[in-house]
Amino acid sequence: VQLVESGGGLVQPGGSLRLSCAVSGFSSDDYLIGWFRQAPGKEREGVSCIRSRDGQAYYADSMKGRFTISFDSAKNAVHLQIDSLKPEDTGVYYCAAPAYITQLMLDDYEYDYWGQGTQVTVSS
Repeated sequence: VQLVESGGGLVQPGGSLRLSCAVSGFSSDDYLIGWFRQAPGKEREGVSCIRSRDGQAYYADSMKGRFTISFDSAKNAVHLQIDSLKPEDTGVYYCAAPAYITQLMLDDYEYDYWGQGTQVTVSS
């Protein structure tokens, strides 16, 4: 399994970004992709996850409202749209996948495959 993030960058507060996670290597078309982020000096936290089979999504409570996850079947990619960006959104954003789906969840210890991360910096 290979996960490759893209789309990060420097954005002014109030701006938007769309992060992408290119997915390859799954033997099944039913898999779970999660987005996580890690701010400088802080622990990694879950943002959202989505199931490829039916597009069912789950968001961490603190991420509801400004984050939108979507599955692009044509490109085999998962996108994370972030609106109204704030300086506290700064960090490295990772996509990840568990080897087996049990339920929609954002427990990072349950995720087996990780991308290299993409940096998001929100600053004026």
